[in-house]
Amino acid sequence: MAAHVIADDAEALEVAASLAAEFRAGASARDAERRLPREELDRLSASGLLAVTVPAEHGGADVSAPTLAEIFRLLASADASLSQIPQSHFAYVNVIRRQGTDEQRKFFFAELLAGRRFGNAQSEAGTKHVQDIRTRLHPGPAGSYVLDGVKHYSTGALFADWIPVLARAEDDKLHVAYVPRDAPGLTVIDDWDGLGQRTTASGTVRLEGVEVPADRVLPHHLTFEGPQLHGAVAQLLHAAIDAGIAGGALAEAAEFVRTKSRPWFESGVETAAEDPLLIQRFGELSIQVRASEALLREAARAVEAARADLTDDSAAEASIAVAAAKVSAARAAVDVASALFEVSGTRSALNSLNLHRHWRDARTHTLHDPTRWKIQHIGRYVLNGTRPPRHGLL
Repeated sequence: MAAHVIADDAEALEVAASLAAEFRAGASARDAERRLPREELDRLSASGLLAVTVPAEHGGADVSAPTLAEIFRLLASADASLSQIPQSHFAYVNVIRRQGTDEQRKFFFAELLAGRRFGNAQSEAGTKHVQDIRTRLHPGPAGSYVLDGVKHYSTGALFADWIPVLARAEDDKLHVAYVPRDAPGLTVIDDWDGLGQRTTASGTVRLEGVEVPADRVLPHHLTFEGPQLHGAVAQLLHAAIDAGIAGGALAEAAEFVRTKSRPWFESGVETAAEDPLLIQRFGELSIQVRASEALLREAARAVEAARADLTDDSAAEASIAVAAAKVSAARAAVDVASALFEVSGTRSALNSLNLHRHWRDARTHTLHDPTRWKIQHIGRYVLNGTRPPRHGLL
């Protein structure tokens, strides 16, 4: 695949805005039909957006955290499923940046610049908790490894060129094995049937005796042994997706009210858009969306500042800022997507219009990790100066 190489932050934002406008047109139909966005993902790859965090010394744009967050917000405002697919892609690019050898960085960054996609085989179902990873990385012949396990919620794996697999070695430490999508013994099953984010293909990955060369395995456990931004960046992108859903839902609600809703007879106005009670409600919803976007920008700036001077304190500040943005954006996404029906009226509930996709996407995506624990960590930090833990979800 030939891919464009994006030069800088400005070009990245321009490309993202253009693609968002393009993807918005077919988002509802793709969702309603559960039609997987293969062509759209190919456009995303060819655009160069998936390589924008490749370091400059390897030929990439190495865009800032605020730019990356805005890319995801723009894409999510158009299609929440499509924007979710590359979230893990960027998380595992960061693993290579932090833990890869010079040769691993050289190889994989070249793959990214050529338009290759990373998937995700991380989460498992039926275990004690989310960090109870049971997929095993066994020693193989000639210094290689063998993978065995079953993964669920594997967003992006079906469309990937490389699937990063989270596994524990014999010493029980976490590693990431980067496995080709067509590796013998690796099977991707398209069995995702979530009520929202329907076209992420977040299904099952089975690994049965999958051989992995030693130079495709990275020591992920080292990521969490010092100050790190792995969790902050990953969560920043989740927050951006939620903020995008909220903004997209508000925009569609406003368009619906302007063009299709009828005024309530007691309002005494000619159009629904003139109804003072609806005007008030849209003002309230707009404030909620703007607040989520402002906190997202603040969090992205905190991540960027920590990148420039990474210490325990700067990493903690970044994680707390991102946690606050995620809480705000998650609430905005669910609240605004639900209020869409309140302000638009009975007709908006027609299944044929598929306006409920915004709420379904918001409700599904915000289940990714509980905001109640983010609030706990924010409170502990503010009240007692307790730094958030380094477990990758903050």
